[in-house]
Amino acid sequence: MTKEKTFKTIFPAVSVPLNDDDTINEKEFREYLRWIKTFYNKGIQGLVVNGHTGEITGLTAEERIRTIEIAAEECGDIMTIISGINCESTNGAVQMAKDAKTAGADGILLMPPHMWLRFGMHKDAPFEFVKDVAEGADIDIIIHLYPAFTKAFYPVETLIKMCKEIDHVKCIKVGTRVTPIYEHDIRLLREECPDISLITCHDETLAVTMFTGVDGALIGFAGCVPEIICEAWDIFKNPDKHTLKEAQDASDRIYPISQAIYGGGQPSGEAHARLKEALVQRGVFSSGLMRKPVLPLNQEEKDWIAEGLKKSGLGKVDMTEFKK
Repeated sequence: MTKEKTFKTIFPAVSVPLNDDDTINEKEFREYLRWIKTFYNKGIQGLVVNGHTGEITGLTAEERIRTIEIAAEECGDIMTIISGINCESTNGAVQMAKDAKTAGADGILLMPPHMWLRFGMHKDAPFEFVKDVAEGADIDIIIHLYPAFTKAFYPVETLIKMCKEIDHVKCIKVGTRVTPIYEHDIRLLREECPDISLITCHDETLAVTMFTGVDGALIGFAGCVPEIICEAWDIFKNPDKHTLKEAQDASDRIYPISQAIYGGGQPSGEAHARLKEALVQRGVFSSGLMRKPVLPLNQEEKDWIAEGLKKSGLGKVDMTEFKK
């Protein structure tokens, strides 16, 4: 099978299992990726390592590179491998992107410098940042759009300029999280930049944000319950072959586990811990340990996960065939 790089698909932002001593459990990570790979061409044609779900800010530089290498070894023959990039300086982001490319990444998910969340930014800084990273690393980019209520949000005019003037920009992970702005910007980007992939990252309201007509999703949720995410995506991707009732039914199935993990709010460190606990309860991971300062879940939270999985009809995964 010949690999075809794509930015129009469901990208699971994968979690990273840890050992009791806080090191990466590479054996279990590989088994997990082999399971995810079985959903190739069922809706998933790529994956993301070093996303927020993958604890990018808690991993060392060496660990981030290692997760890319493992993902490329296990899935890179057919799947598009993307690595998150989170750095406070342009030069640092360029180097991280170069390292990702060397390790086997086909593209990067470029997050804004997090200092912008606190202090804001010059209106021209986002364009220059993305342009410099694209040129410096010579790698394709998914723009990570932060929520509209943060100081690191890129206005749609800035996004259009990026898409039209920076060739390496192939996709926008649209995380607006303010519905009127989200729909307005999706529609305008469709008109102005028809060749750019627009994908939702709203794990907590997935079906609602797919309704606008997106090209896929980049979500941690897809690395936890890929069966029902792929089912929903088939419906929204091929509306002529399905009914509104089927879309509503798919949304209803997603809702209980979505509520258990995200509780109606956007993803957070605690939500990522709940997602990892769901993988434990499904038999995919042996431990739900997260890097501190994210704290362990209490029993009540674990019970929420169990109830959400039950209501969504999601049982244990037989991992036997993925253990080598």
